[in-house]
Amino acid sequence: MTRPDPVQPADPEARVLAQRLLHTARHAALAWTDPETGTPGISRIAFGLCPEGRPLTLVSGLAPHRAALQAQPAAAVMLGEPGEKGDPLTHPRLMLRVLAEEVARSAPAHAAIRAHWLETHPKATLYVDFPDFAFVRLEVQSALLNGGFARAFRLEPGDLRDVTGA
Repeated sequence: MTRPDPVQPADPEARVLAQRLLHTARHAALAWTDPETGTPGISRIAFGLCPEGRPLTLVSGLAPHRAALQAQPAAAVMLGEPGEKGDPLTHPRLMLRVLAEEVARSAPAHAAIRAHWLETHPKATLYVDFPDFAFVRLEVQSALLNGGFARAFRLEPGDLRDVTGA
């Protein structure tokens, strides 16, 4: 007997929840592939959105995931934190399948990205201009929202853009 797929297409409520998780996250878990061993790795990263509302991180060249993303840009990002009460698995979380692309300091968008990042990550002022740091766009390919017990939804990149078109 074939069981029905428990993951549903996104509905308006799922889109709003996913967008809220995107707009409020300041850190995330990043899953990447180690270029030397081919095995998975995971890192805690700073997380935010660029001025156009797309996912972004600021990464040091000393972090192993920077080289990993350069070698293999396919990665996954997990957003959402458990609440103070209840089972952590009942709290919403969003998994993004992404392709990472470094933003060159010489890119026309770099200054706007830097200014926008510092609005939401003011402590980054201490290191944002260090030469080994770079912004990395996390271009969403697809997403999976777990909205709590028995509430799972597939999302497309367009589902994650809010009503302003960001």
